[in-house]
Amino acid sequence: MEIERQQFDVVVIGAGGAGLRAAIEARQQGKRTAILCKSLFGKAHTVMAEGGAAAAMGNVNSDDNWKVHFRDTMRGGKFLNNWRMAELHAKESPDRVWELEAWGALFDRTKDGKISQRNFGGHEYPRLAHVGDRTGLELIRTLQQRVVALQQEDAERTGDPEAYIKVFAEFTVTRLLKDGDAIAGAFGYWRENGTLVVFEAPAVVLATGGIGKSYVVTSNSWEYTGDGHALALLAGAKLINMEFIQFHPTGMVWPPSVRGILVTESVRGDGGVLRNSEGKRFMFDYIPEVFKDKYATTEEEGDRWYTDQANNRRPPELLPRDEVARAINSEVKAGRGSPQGGVFLDVSTRLPAAEIVRRLPSMHHQFKELADVDITKEPMQVGPTCHYIMGGVEVEADTGAAAVPGLFAAGEVSGGMHGSNRLGGNSLSDLLVFGRRAGAGAAAYVDRLATRPKISDEAVEAARQEALAPLERTGENPYELHQELQRSMNELVGIIRTSREVSEALGVVGKLRARAKNVGAAGGRIYNPGWHLALDLRNMLLVSECVARAALIREESRGGHTRDDFPVMSPDWRRKLLVCSASEDGQDVTVEEQVQPAMRDDLIVLFDRDELKKYLTEEELADFDAVAKEAS
Repeated sequence: MEIERQQFDVVVIGAGGAGLRAAIEARQQGKRTAILCKSLFGKAHTVMAEGGAAAAMGNVNSDDNWKVHFRDTMRGGKFLNNWRMAELHAKESPDRVWELEAWGALFDRTKDGKISQRNFGGHEYPRLAHVGDRTGLELIRTLQQRVVALQQEDAERTGDPEAYIKVFAEFTVTRLLKDGDAIAGAFGYWRENGTLVVFEAPAVVLATGGIGKSYVVTSNSWEYTGDGHALALLAGAKLINMEFIQFHPTGMVWPPSVRGILVTESVRGDGGVLRNSEGKRFMFDYIPEVFKDKYATTEEEGDRWYTDQANNRRPPELLPRDEVARAINSEVKAGRGSPQGGVFLDVSTRLPAAEIVRRLPSMHHQFKELADVDITKEPMQVGPTCHYIMGGVEVEADTGAAAVPGLFAAGEVSGGMHGSNRLGGNSLSDLLVFGRRAGAGAAAYVDRLATRPKISDEAVEAARQEALAPLERTGENPYELHQELQRSMNELVGIIRTSREVSEALGVVGKLRARAKNVGAAGGRIYNPGWHLALDLRNMLLVSECVARAALIREESRGGHTRDDFPVMSPDWRRKLLVCSASEDGQDVTVEEQVQPAMRDDLIVLFDRDELKKYLTEEELADFDAVAKEAS
């Protein structure tokens, strides 16, 4: 069977914000770079990030700076973040946003012409640079245009627009190929016709996004089947923080055909309030003790914040996402939910209709077209939806390098930056900051190589047999297995978990993995979605086992991981990271504890001791006291 061969210096898997920024950086470092995207170019899930990119530019409130952003990020992640990543992110986000502007991004502006910034949950100041509620779309448009500009430069210089950067759309990667311990390339196929392709490259950047299609109710699009997480595991890399899944508090709940589609946090950032079926603004009942000094406890105080932010506490609708999602879940379980099983989100009482349409054009259109609801006149029905995984490939903060030589990761597929919970808006700036760093890291790695790795014929043949195996079987229907997996993860490893439920889920996943070995796909390789899903199942099942195993081990509630049988956040677990690894065939998954490195002294003193008492052990507090004393 004929297999295509392509040669590049750097292969970037994924064409969302992280992938495009990584590819641009690698190309700017002079490397021949391939961009492989599972969907059509321009259809990356980044377009669904609507609210904005968090960056402490201080355009709306001059008190904002990187140190405040760093503190907010660490607080949101309950101090389980990779603090070096959080530091780099907070420091570099403004430059990445200004860079986008220089490349042609059309941000909304303040009255004095600066990039406008809006409020979002968990952020102390208005910090999100935005384009209405279509910021992700503008980010992708701008980065794609930058790719085209680079191709035009190459055409003028070499006569070939694809000499240094080339896009391969509708392509799926099934295996990373190695030479010994090092990356040597990637194996996959064209989704249109099933032609197999080997990409020979000494460096691969994973930018594949998340895992949401393992759940029934999700804001994620069809591509999010955990491909990058699984590819990294199978290549010998490790995953961290896999138990932490963010259930965005506001997804559509009606009609059923659109259940889970994202309702941007911008609605709450621009004044939307949450009410239960009794008309009560219930979030005031769910403010955790650790946030009592920063959030309003009465409606009057919360309303006053929108006009006098400098002297008042934020309304509780702007708590971090994990807190809001749990509160909504509690109201629904208590019988105070909306008719279709959510709660009500109302922005019409605070903003005039024209202003809603101006600030939230996508939301207005989305609800009018999909639910026949005019959000300028009536409330939306919303509820939690699987949105984002904080866990991912364990990487080195400064370069995005994984433990496998030649492998890099950025964006949602990488782990550590967000700890146990991501703040809204940090994702888009995360993509830009660490996409750039991963691209630069990959280019520097290639420069250091004495010889290029080689791919053996045996490795290619093994990958070919694995990819074509479902077409040669007449076994189970992949759609049935997928539905069982989604239902089990949604019900047993969802927003609230118990030991019994997670153990049951592990049993289900184990049986599904055994059955998946016999999954068959009727027909040939041309336009065969059953074959595509049969291959995706390997990734979803492997990653789901990592999520469930880590969730069973972490006996506390923190961020995106809530255990009903261990309902409080435990200091004993504060410094513990759970690290997943797998055998080469993916059949054996192990989870080990790893101690989180201590924060650097100049960063720990940015926090107040009274606040740290809520998160740190007595031993850590003693270390803080010693550092603070020396600093003073």
